[in-house]
Amino acid sequence: MKPIYQFEQISDHLACSGQPTEEQFKEFVAGKFDTVINLGLLDTKYALENEKKLVLSLGIAYYHIPVVFEDPQLSELLLFISHMYQNAGKNILVHCAANYRASAFLGLYLFAKDSLQEDEVTDFVEDVWQPNTIWKKFIAESLIHIKSQKK
Repeated sequence: MKPIYQFEQISDHLACSGQPTEEQFKEFVAGKFDTVINLGLLDTKYALENEKKLVLSLGIAYYHIPVVFEDPQLSELLLFISHMYQNAGKNILVHCAANYRASAFLGLYLFAKDSLQEDEVTDFVEDVWQPNTIWKKFIAESLIHIKSQKK
């Protein structure tokens, strides 16, 4: 079996990746992860048909936050962070099509929970990809918002 595209193990309990295949969900994700958060869209060529049904059938909790790549929203990030806190202590896989959205959202979440410093977020994301102007702006504005909530 091929490895999951752009798979990154962040800690013992946390990983992010591109879109897993049905086989990868059954043979790799099942048994290792309790929760899957999908940040990809469902109507793209990369999406897995019936992903929610498949993941739930494997006994894994499933959350879907459809983040439009060209227009990420703070509200989507805040919902993501909420799901991450709700599932604290569980083994979580966050994915999207290519691990771009997933790595950006995870980096911001790790900053929100003080696991990354502000200057480390960019390095965390750039380990996977080079954000475009839209995502650089989104990350910068999200960091400002998160910092304002920490005070």
